[in-house]
Amino acid sequence: MANPQDSLRVSLVQTEIVWENPSANLAILEEKLQVLQGQTDVVVLPEMFNTGFSMNAHGAEIGQGPSTQWMQIMAKRLHVLLLGSFKCQEGNLFYNRLLAVEPNGKIHRYDKRHLFRMGGEHEFYAGGTESIIVSYLGWHIAPFICYDLRFPVWSRNVAMRYDLAIYVANWPAARAHAWSTLLKARAIENLAYVAGVNRTGEDGNGLAYQGDSALNHFKGVGLVEMGQLADIQTYRLSYADLFQFRTQFPAHLDADEFEIKR
Repeated sequence: MANPQDSLRVSLVQTEIVWENPSANLAILEEKLQVLQGQTDVVVLPEMFNTGFSMNAHGAEIGQGPSTQWMQIMAKRLHVLLLGSFKCQEGNLFYNRLLAVEPNGKIHRYDKRHLFRMGGEHEFYAGGTESIIVSYLGWHIAPFICYDLRFPVWSRNVAMRYDLAIYVANWPAARAHAWSTLLKARAIENLAYVAGVNRTGEDGNGLAYQGDSALNHFKGVGLVEMGQLADIQTYRLSYADLFQFRTQFPAHLDADEFEIKR
């Protein structure tokens, strides 16, 4: 693999989501993302960015549908790695699926492992079984989805396999403290940058979301803390800083070995 470029520009897109209206959400996001052309390397959208966190078949994609094609078009136009999740259908099963789409159209897929039972997600969606690492511009990026954040074993950075973890989410305001705290914890324990992108506004079930999207330093320090406003913020990460810290503080060499049973 090629050596990583020293800096990686990451853009967090914190936005409201029109309930169960894919065409409206794609149109709104397309307009918002234009400002990022030539300004960034990685663009992160919230979980279920085209419908909101809904538990029905409406808007589910079969094969490479409109949302997948839209992501490919936008990734190419902006020349970025574009990440976000939406509901997909394969046969009789539905998945909360994250796509990471490269400018050349290549698609990386991650199906949400931990399904939020308190919201009934486990009753509608099938859970994923495999984590993935996306290599882009020499950086190793590990994508996760919302409730995955509560499970440190699944996020564990075994053998420093990733440099940046990304969590896309629809994380309600009622549990905002947990969101912010766990993002910092994942960064500290995994010696990696950690980004979390959440939505704002209210969904069709009356749940409020206050955003609090963030990008955290490998020491758990907030580099970007977006608060409650719908906005886009970009930050330039340094691979040299990350490598130096891992060299000087190699806590990963003392990590416990374990095996995940799926």
